[in-house]
Amino acid sequence: MIEVVDGQRQLKGCKRIVVKIGSSLLTANGQGLDLDAISHWAGQIADLHNAGHEIILVSSGAVAEGMVRMKLENRPTDLPSLQACAAIGQMGLIHTWSSVLDKHQIQTAQVLLTHDDLADRRRYLNSCDALQHLIEWRVIPVINENDTVSTDEIRFGDNDTLAAMVAGQVHADLLIILTDQEGMFDSDPRSNPDAKLFHTVRAMDESLFDMAGGGGKFGRGGMLTKVRAARLAAKSGCPTLIASGDSDCVLSRLMTGEMLGTLFITDDDRVTAHQQWLAAHLQTAGRLVIDDGAVKAIKENHRSLLPVGVKAVEGHFERGDVVECVDTQGHRIAVGRVNFSSRSAEIVKGLASDKVHQVLGEARSLEMIHRNHMAIY
Repeated sequence: MIEVVDGQRQLKGCKRIVVKIGSSLLTANGQGLDLDAISHWAGQIADLHNAGHEIILVSSGAVAEGMVRMKLENRPTDLPSLQACAAIGQMGLIHTWSSVLDKHQIQTAQVLLTHDDLADRRRYLNSCDALQHLIEWRVIPVINENDTVSTDEIRFGDNDTLAAMVAGQVHADLLIILTDQEGMFDSDPRSNPDAKLFHTVRAMDESLFDMAGGGGKFGRGGMLTKVRAARLAAKSGCPTLIASGDSDCVLSRLMTGEMLGTLFITDDDRVTAHQQWLAAHLQTAGRLVIDDGAVKAIKENHRSLLPVGVKAVEGHFERGDVVECVDTQGHRIAVGRVNFSSRSAEIVKGLASDKVHQVLGEARSLEMIHRNHMAIY
């Protein structure tokens, strides 16, 4: 747990840090990559690296750089154009990071990930191993979404979400999201000059969603996505700091404990590695609509989901697939590995446990999803 002593955050114990830098901080007001700004970031990252911290960099900017190189004024809305912009811009982005960090005698590695890489258990573990080796070799991974091959409209959706997933994957001690906003306010500071900046909040506080706004021209991640990212990182026990990248020497100042930005603290219930992987699933094979009693049993008592608590079954899935559980209003409650196919789930939904055995036989599991194979939101 990060503590505040004499008005300063105690971050020195945070050795492994994921740093995400947004598009607006890497591009020259829409005129391509800002080499001076990136050189400045490289200096701050090098200082942390040389101080013994393990840095994993999640860098936006590929699509924005591609737009500028192709002289596009507005971000494309169709998938092929987005993918083409990403392919063009990624070349310049990784070359720039490699060049500026090389001046500090720091080796970099390009890592491009898709949602499928993290949703597939084997590929997830393979990428974990690769990242771990890079970190052990004192190499700084420069990570971005592999937009050129991503489907479903280029979806992690934004690099805030990707950064949170990576933070869980590498067991980071801290996630830092740098943006063009000072942090989390109680209302939109662009329209309310009296908006109050929060220095510390609980990542799982539901009221934070009501205070978030939208994204900018060159990026996708508004404050809402950052709150969601902090919540996702918290599932792995990783706190998140959201701060303005426009502040001078912000990384160095944050790591010395200065009260910049907003710290999203975690609860004490760190999940298992398997549950952490489950929590990373943005896309699932199907959906179970559960009643209020099941919601309470899962969220408050950390119980398994039984067939009796299922009101509806949506989608086609097989036993062992990852599905999401939602309440009757459609809010995601949990994701987990289901013990029934969609066909069997449809048969046993709403049935008490003794009835399940009568219908499907004694050999079948009584839990729709066991609590050990479930990640709660």
